[in-house]
Amino acid sequence: MPASLVTTYLFLIAAIVAEVIATSALAKADNFTKLVPSVITVVGYALSFWLLSYPIRVLPTGIVYAIWSATGIVLITMVAWLFFDQKLDLPAILGLGLIVAGVLVINVFSKSVGH
Repeated sequence: MPASLVTTYLFLIAAIVAEVIATSALAKADNFTKLVPSVITVVGYALSFWLLSYPIRVLPTGIVYAIWSATGIVLITMVAWLFFDQKLDLPAILGLGLIVAGVLVINVFSKSVGH
């Protein structure tokens, strides 16, 4: 994998992490009435979108957004399950598995993604 593609994916991973942190803080911001979680939310989303602006210049927009949103959905769900004691039933787990499968199909088989 060329260095520029590695950099692209590192920016994408950082954007996903920032978005997961922001969304996790949003769950605790209580309609933006709690200062610290509110600030983390706003800064996290701003950072996530700034970081997302790099891979979106290199890879197709739809592919970047699919990876960013799907990975974010799965990670947010894992954080909510592990840290906020939110329960997952079998249909939720199966649905998340399909999301992961979709991202894997895009990354492994699509010619739209630079390999």
